[in-house]
Amino acid sequence: MPENAQPPIEFQDERKAGRLLAVEDGAAVGYIAYFVLAEPPHARVAVHTVVEPGHEGRGIAGGLVRTFYRLAEAEGVPVVPLCPYAASWAAKHPEEAPVAPPGAVAAARAQQAADSGLR
Repeated sequence: MPENAQPPIEFQDERKAGRLLAVEDGAAVGYIAYFVLAEPPHARVAVHTVVEPGHEGRGIAGGLVRTFYRLAEAEGVPVVPLCPYAASWAAKHPEEAPVAPPGAVAAARAQQAADSGLR
């Protein structure tokens, strides 16, 4: 690896913990906090996107959101981006981030409002 090159970012889905991690050289450098809708219409719901201090500006947040959408696509479920960063990224990348059905958005907001641990 060239002297100034960064190690590659790996993405790890910790579904039970509700986190998609960005891992570099064995350490988490960012994550998306999320939940999965308990009832149909099932969806992955992004709540927060965080990049650790000192790792900003390297595309980690965008990589997290892109990976989050790809995981949802592989599961055959939509993404509801309640996180402002994820929503902004989705608006800029409509070819990679299909708009969630209104029913899924309403269900995600209702589940989040009912559970303070999902905010």
